[in-house]
Amino acid sequence: MEPTGEMQQWIWFLLMGGIVGWLAGVIVKGRGFGIPGDVLVGVVGAIFGGWLSSVTGLYAYGSFAGFITALVGAVALVALTRLFRLAA
Repeated sequence: MEPTGEMQQWIWFLLMGGIVGWLAGVIVKGRGFGIPGDVLVGVVGAIFGGWLSSVTGLYAYGSFAGFITALVGAVALVALTRLFRLAA
């Protein structure tokens, strides 16, 4: 049974979320968060990155631009959580 187009999009979205989350973990703290954590950080980071780009008015189109937006959002998310954790 072959995945439908919509299922393939979800698989691709989760795969990219995992890669973005892992990269954000490596950039900020030197290692990833494990597969579920990487996916969660990547997905939430993509949403946060999209919100940041809309607030700042910086828009770019295409797959690579979306990847960079998600990565920036995930790095910002991990950095903010580390900042709050250190302050507490």
